[in-house]
Amino acid sequence: MQVSFRKILLGSLAATAFALPAVSAEIKIGVVDYQRLFEESPQAKVVREGLQAEFGPRLQQLVTQENALKAKNDKLQKDGPTMTADQRSKAEKELRDGARELERKKGELQDDSNAKRQEEMNKLQRSLITEVRDYAKAQNFDIVIAEGVIYATPTVDITTQVLQALNARAAKPGAAPATGATTPPKPPAKQP
Repeated sequence: MQVSFRKILLGSLAATAFALPAVSAEIKIGVVDYQRLFEESPQAKVVREGLQAEFGPRLQQLVTQENALKAKNDKLQKDGPTMTADQRSKAEKELRDGARELERKKGELQDDSNAKRQEEMNKLQRSLITEVRDYAKAQNFDIVIAEGVIYATPTVDITTQVLQALNARAAKPGAAPATGATTPPKPPAKQP
């Protein structure tokens, strides 16, 4: 009596199929593009504008200081041959001191802005994760994948729907930004 490999394989598969419980429902999977959420959500816009409002004036001040230093350097180059040794030495020292001060302020601005940006991005990330989680629960998703996806069909990509939910949340009157950032108060309306 000869038993074929094919019969053994088919028999094993049939036995396995009967032994496993039947899956009665399909698994609902969603994919979300966090990079797009970071770029397009109104909460991310609030964070970007807040950072710009906080650090923009300091940056502009450094640009002004750098331009003034460059003008002093140009004046020294132009007037240097006609200056006395003391005048030239004093002007060069002022330039060196000014350049050191400018570099110190640039470093401080960079450190401060990086720390604040990291803090705000962490808050934003937590907010976006919460929003995706809430959306997934409300829509009965079994799993939502965010990173490591090489390709996803538009039918499982829920990024647009999450963005719509974020926009709706941001559009509600009196709704505070999800990131904890504050927006500057509006100036009072003119009285007639």
